[in-house]
Amino acid sequence: MSLSAAIPTVALLSSPVFAATPAVFARGGVAINGYDPVAYFRADAPVKGKAAHTVSWQGATWQFADADNRAAFESAPEDFAPQYGGYCAYALSKNAIAKTEPDAWTINNGKLYLNYDTSVRALWQRDIPGNVARADDNWPSVLHS
Repeated sequence: MSLSAAIPTVALLSSPVFAATPAVFARGGVAINGYDPVAYFRADAPVKGKAAHTVSWQGATWQFADADNRAAFESAPEDFAPQYGGYCAYALSKNAIAKTEPDAWTINNGKLYLNYDTSVRALWQRDIPGNVARADDNWPSVLHS
């Protein structure tokens, strides 16, 4: 399946929009759809965060399921935050930006990667090392292309 078949064209932002693309995927200012990034590591599952447990980091509000997860993030946000600001890791490997869904995630080498949906995650997982290398090359310059 090609990227264009897996991710609708409207999900990818065109170059003129990149200049205004924030470093963190945050709808309404809330990072990664309000899901707790620490829970991916501790619960091995996406867990919705709560407005009562928030942290402001990198220009977005991050929500957590509980105070312990919030404290863990506050002490080492780089250890828990998803790569590429929570944008789709596979899209980044193709030098594009796309939103993500909470159920489309992978932890690889201690890092959290999010994808557009589970079918795109399957594409991502076919070559994680290659996709990471390509996405790393594109990040964060793709935000300003």
